[in-house]
Amino acid sequence: MLVQLSIRDIVLIDRLDLSFAPGLSVLTGETGAGKSILLDSLSLALGGRGDGGLVRHGEDRGQVTAVFDILPLHPLRTLLRENGIDDDGDIIFRRVQSADGRSRAFVNDQPVSVQLLREAGSRLVEIHGQHDDRALVDTEAHRMLLDAFAGLTDEADALGRLFRTWKDAGRELKVHRAKVEAAAREADYLRASVEELEKLSPVDGEEDELAEKRSRMMKSERIAGDISEASDYLNGSASPVPHIASLVRRLERKAAEAPGLLEDTVRTLDEALNLLSDAQNQVEEALRRTEFDPKELERVEERLFALRAASRKYAVPVTGLPALAARMIADLSDLDHGAEVLKRLDLREKEASATYFSAARNLSAKRNDAGQSLSDAVMSELPALKLERARFMTEIGTDEENAGASGIDCVEFHVQTNPGTRPGPIMKVASGGELSRFLLALKVALADRGSAPTLVFDEIDSGVGGAVADAIGQRLKRLSSRVQVLSVTHAPQVAARADTHLLISKGPTEDASGRIATRVATMEVGERREEIARMLAGASITVEARAAADKLLKGGG
Repeated sequence: MLVQLSIRDIVLIDRLDLSFAPGLSVLTGETGAGKSILLDSLSLALGGRGDGGLVRHGEDRGQVTAVFDILPLHPLRTLLRENGIDDDGDIIFRRVQSADGRSRAFVNDQPVSVQLLREAGSRLVEIHGQHDDRALVDTEAHRMLLDAFAGLTDEADALGRLFRTWKDAGRELKVHRAKVEAAAREADYLRASVEELEKLSPVDGEEDELAEKRSRMMKSERIAGDISEASDYLNGSASPVPHIASLVRRLERKAAEAPGLLEDTVRTLDEALNLLSDAQNQVEEALRRTEFDPKELERVEERLFALRAASRKYAVPVTGLPALAARMIADLSDLDHGAEVLKRLDLREKEASATYFSAARNLSAKRNDAGQSLSDAVMSELPALKLERARFMTEIGTDEENAGASGIDCVEFHVQTNPGTRPGPIMKVASGGELSRFLLALKVALADRGSAPTLVFDEIDSGVGGAVADAIGQRLKRLSSRVQVLSVTHAPQVAARADTHLLISKGPTEDASGRIATRVATMEVGERREEIARMLAGASITVEARAAADKLLKGGG
């Protein structure tokens, strides 16, 4: 339920903090005091349409915070967790409205979209007025209310899952059939392509490996000539090694004849011979390393050409050829085995359809049984609401051609407001005052089924008085034993039955600005008597009005 509402700088409200209790709370006050502003503020906090005009004149922004105490297993907590929002403890809605029209939304101090705020808010609060009975506008809401009344909500949810299973099976069948038909149209091309790609057998990473190998062999080819020439010079007939070796031997013989003259020269030449020998070996090794089979280079180039030609032909990178081959083989397999797979998918779709329609027909029968019971329950409330000549009907149309997640039924509430008139959809036939009373009767019939935990009624007693207003008060009181009820009212008969009575007024602010602000006060018993007497008598409260107020308070307790 709603436990607290804090409003800052919205229209006539500068600063307001309200606490709410279980049961029936009524808001009363003079016309223009700001009762509608309170409901607009609550609506804003719940994801209602934002507007820069809501911000108090002279301020940059306004803010509304609504705090709710809900059960640990309430479905809203699941919704919040699914959206990554902490749901421990109370649930806090906050909306910040800027004067430039922009607004921001928060749940438990985490930023959320206004759409999510609205969806979450709809699970906690319903706001109903003479001209905004959203529960009666959408026929899907009628269906949901009937299911709630009959205890069929879980069964309807299960039917929705069966519907999605059936549709998923149908989509899979459709996709596979289209795939097989497309493959059949290209069968010859597909078979030729698979044969070509299987013969080519492309391998992941093959292009890079072949390109690197080709580059290495071509480089070796370019430098092999120079290395061969060096080898010929060092090891061939023109090699200086034999001449230097012969010279060293002659100098060694002469060195004995001239001691101390040639020893260094002989030693240096000997070292040179050793280095030349090392050079001969290294050149031979380099020559061996540059050796390659020209036919291998030709094979590498032919393979690269074949891969790149296939890449151009099939308009995919060479790296994509293996995946293309696998996909074409799978498509060919689908074509070859398509009839078998289609038969299996078709059978599954038919079984899912049969399961869905069986459950849908069963649910439809239960809805038809419950429809009359709901109509009778609402009808029993109408006489006291001065709608004794009216009829309420739950019309259920069954159409298997328009099957959906909610079943094969279209549920619509019809009314006949006077004998002899044509019955029709409730939103088209009933007037504003009648509509709100039909809604109240419906909510009473549903009790705590199919309703948000907090119901707000905005002047649904407008234009009625006496016994009808008292009947409305009785029914709001009955409702409040099961859900929290807030009612903006001008009817003293309704106000007298409240558990909590809030008086809305407006007057100058306490500062020196002279601006007007809306104020809310929770009234005690004596104060309530005066307010109800004012509602009965107007500006001049008489002794008779106070006595009548006492009587109402005693009767409404």
